[in-house]
Amino acid sequence: ALPQHCHSQTDILHFMQQVYQLNEADKRKLAFLYSHSGIQNRYSVIEDFGKPGGDWNFIPNEKDTGFPLLDERLDLFHLHALPLSIQSIEACIQGYISPKQITHLITVSCTGMSAPGLDLEIMEAMELSTGIFRTSVNFMGCYAAIHALKLAKMICDSEAMANVVIVATEICTLHFQKEFTPDNAASSLLFSDGSAAVLVSNILQKSNSLKLKSFYSHVSFGGKNDMSWKMTTKGFLMSLSAYIPELIKNDIGLLVEGALSHANLTREQITHWCFHPGGKRILNVIQQKMQLEREDLQYSADVLSKFGNMSSPTILFVLKDILESLDDKAANVLGVAFGPGLTMETFIAEKV
Repeated sequence: ALPQHCHSQTDILHFMQQVYQLNEADKRKLAFLYSHSGIQNRYSVIEDFGKPGGDWNFIPNEKDTGFPLLDERLDLFHLHALPLSIQSIEACIQGYISPKQITHLITVSCTGMSAPGLDLEIMEAMELSTGIFRTSVNFMGCYAAIHALKLAKMICDSEAMANVVIVATEICTLHFQKEFTPDNAASSLLFSDGSAAVLVSNILQKSNSLKLKSFYSHVSFGGKNDMSWKMTTKGFLMSLSAYIPELIKNDIGLLVEGALSHANLTREQITHWCFHPGGKRILNVIQQKMQLEREDLQYSADVLSKFGNMSSPTILFVLKDILESLDDKAANVLGVAFGPGLTMETFIAEKV
């Protein structure tokens, strides 16, 4: 599911050049970065990012005017996260189960939270069972959907009749910051809004369904200060160092080797690569380090181009495209995502 406002990367660039009040040299530098981002469009609940200056609602027209504080941003999260989540859940379960048949609900988000939270809001709005098992994965960032898949598999391994729904909903663009810093510029270049849902079940199957086989993770504490996500009164602040691609390049080989060994698979048995498209540079260094063909990362590159980096739902968008491409042949999908820590999570799913 996606918000209603689709902004071209060109329109967003013009907005950024205006709102940051950049000089001509900085405008050219930012334009160069945007032109090499690998992103064509991004979606947001905020209309301002595609509008000319002087006609903004969420963003003040004058830079010296105070930007929205955290409570104002979270009010918008609560307004938009629920309908996006319901839209993705309904599309996911349609034709398979009814809302009443959902036995477990896992909500995922790092861009907004409250108590009662999104899980309870979904329960009430969709009239789910009041006795449903529910849990939330919060503030883990881009790899959180893999963590939720891991939880779903643990549930299904212990409950034969489980129908587990995961919904990952992020509204990253609410946390736009007015100061022109390298971190803020990088965040405003990449991030966008979206929601994705997954049904994990022991008792349902379709022709191109996948079986979750194995999970493997690694934390590289050397990068803990290069990617972080912190709450402040101004909103959530992202630290996104230019060194992230190199850190991933240094660790990705051992990570994939460990994931394959854990699943008793060889690299040659992987038919589909499901990488989180954290950015064009990240995909490029993965391709180089892993000696992959451009086609191996095409699903990830396409999602980045069409939607930008939506944080946790993004890898599920990639997985959906892979699922829809599967034919009658056996397949092994290796998924990888990255987040604060620097944390790297993987999953392997098979089609038999």
